[in-house]
Amino acid sequence: MAISRDEVLHVARLARLDLSDEEIERFSEQLNAILDAVGKVSELDLSDVEPTAHPLDLVNVWAEDESRPSLSVEEALANAPDREGALFRVPAG
Repeated sequence: MAISRDEVLHVARLARLDLSDEEIERFSEQLNAILDAVGKVSELDLSDVEPTAHPLDLVNVWAEDESRPSLSVEEALANAPDREGALFRVPAG
């Protein structure tokens, strides 16, 4: 499945890219090479392969939650350009 010049221009337009003719040609070749490489996967017999989200068994390592004192209101608002009591004051709209 080859990607056409029009498809490259469409993707560029979606990404708000202004591509030169040289870039369009180069990206067409690169995208076609990527599609060819990905297409090779369909040639494999994967009927015995279990679907996975990741090839490795991953385990999240989280630090234990520890309660500790937070900043005081004065410390948190020390560099605020404007405040209203214990709150940051921001411009409307």
